[in-house]
Order: sequence, then C-alpha cells, then structure tokens
Amino acid sequence: MILLTLTGIISSAIYSGTSLLYTTLGEVVGERSGIVNLGLEGILLVSASVGFGVAVRSGNPYLGVLASILSGGVMNMLFGYLVIERRANQLASGLAIMFLGFGLSALIGGPYVGAQIKGLPRILLPGLANLPKLFASQFKFDLLIFAVIPVAIFIWFLLYRTKWGLFVRAVGESTDTAFAAGKDPCWIRYQALFLSGLLVGCAAAHLSIAYTMTWREFMTAGRGFISIALVIFSKWHPIRAIAGALLFGGAVAFQLFLQARGVKISPFLLDTIPYALTLIVLILWGGTRKYSAPASLGRIYQGRE
Repeated sequence: MILLTLTGIISSAIYSGTSLLYTTLGEVVGERSGIVNLGLEGILLVSASVGFGVAVRSGNPYLGVLASILSGGVMNMLFGYLVIERRANQLASGLAIMFLGFGLSALIGGPYVGAQIKGLPRILLPGLANLPKLFASQFKFDLLIFAVIPVAIFIWFLLYRTKWGLFVRAVGESTDTAFAAGKDPCWIRYQALFLSGLLVGCAAAHLSIAYTMTWREFMTAGRGFISIALVIFSKWHPIRAIAGALLFGGAVAFQLFLQARGVKISPFLLDTIPYALTLIVLILWGGTRKYSAPASLGRIYQGRE
C-alpha cells in the first residue's frame, strides 16, 4: 500500500511538473536573451483555451496541441512587439499581457466550460507491461510527457552548443557588444521569444488537453509565476529546471494526497504548499541572481532607430 501511494505521488508529480517544465524552459530561453516575461500566466490561459476549443471542435487532440503551441508563439510575439519594437517597460508589459490573457481566455473558453474531451492517449512506459495493473496504471504517460526531457536537453544544446544559442546569450549579457559584433539584438530577441512562446504553448496544451482534459477559467493556478521562480531555482539552466519542476510538481501532488487522505488541515492551507515552496526558493536562491542571471535582463535596448 505504501509503495502504491509513493508511485501515485511520483506519477502525479510528473503530470503536474510537465507543464511547469515546459513553461520554465520557455522563460529560460526568453530571459537568456535579456527579456523577463511576467505575462506567462495570461499566455498559458489563452493557449490552453484555444487548444482546448480546437480539440473540442475538431475532435482531434493533436490539432488542439498544435493550436495551443502556435497561440503561445503569437501571444509572445505581441509581448515582444511591446518590449522590443515599442521599447515598453518589460515588467509593465508582462502584467498587461497577463491581464489581457485573463479576459481573452475567458472569452475564448466560455463556450467550453465543463466540456470533456478524450485527450492525448496514454502509453505505458516500455518494459512495465508485466507489473500489476494498479502499479502499471501509474506509469501511463502521454506524448508531451515523454517529449519534455528530450526537449529540455535540446534547449540546453541549442543555448550552449550552437551559434544561435551563443548569439542569444551574448544579447542577454550585452546588447551593445552583440550589436558591435554585427548581430541585430532585436531580431535575435524576437526569435528567442517566439521559441519561448511555443514552449509555453506546449505547457498549456498539456494542461488542458492531456492532464485535466477540460477547461475552466484560471485553471493554471499560478503556474506562470511558479515557473519564473523555477528559472531562478535552476540558475537559468535548462537541465537544472528538470529537478525544479519535479520538486514543485511533487509539492502539488503531496498536498492533493493529503487532502484525499482527509488530513485534518484546512484544504486552503494545503493549497498554499507549492506557493510557500516558491517563497522559500526565492529566499534561498534570490541572492545568487547576480552570479547567474544575464547581465542585460530587463534592460531596454535603445540602439536601433
């Protein structure tokens, strides 16, 4: 019984942590180019509502995933236009995108509240077919879960082993130096933000199409903000983000387990566990920012007229 409970918590942590990891990877790419996006929550909601709506209308969850991914890219391009082209304050622009996302997702998702879809099929991990059914069912995952670790490794490779990644990190460290080297910081930042938006769209697709398989307003429950804390926790490194996502996903799974067990603690207090963990991470790792964060993070590039 204890082993079954433990495997259930681990499985739940993986499901909860997948959307966090995709979002964190997206924000790592964006921040490596020097742009911090506080609007992740709104982008997640819009992408989740669009993807779920397409899945309902088409009856094809894969089309819903594609729509969600593209929606994330488009929303981040809007944010990019504000902070790159119009040189608006990044923090204020992110908050504006977040509130826009709240309203837009409510409008798009309104007709689909309470609707159910089949969702992405779940596949048993190879080699576990001989396990008892109760245990085997804990290790059935969808395609987005199977892809998330390879995606994290790919993002690491892209940032640290390719010329494009070198340009992105160079822009994040010093836009003037990158410009002097013959690179357009604005164009590179647009590319980074588009990739970031696609990854956030993957997170939203997993949340609404693969995990919950339904839509409701504010279903992201602060995942966008937790992901920003995870970027700090991972020290802006894609591989370290995997451990952070599992940690926070485990916190969500643990508080749900406690509620299911009927522990005599207010469920509202239990709901705060992941957010309390976020505060602890910021307290413990916040001081390391100056050693890990891109030097130009949050600064507006003024060199292009």
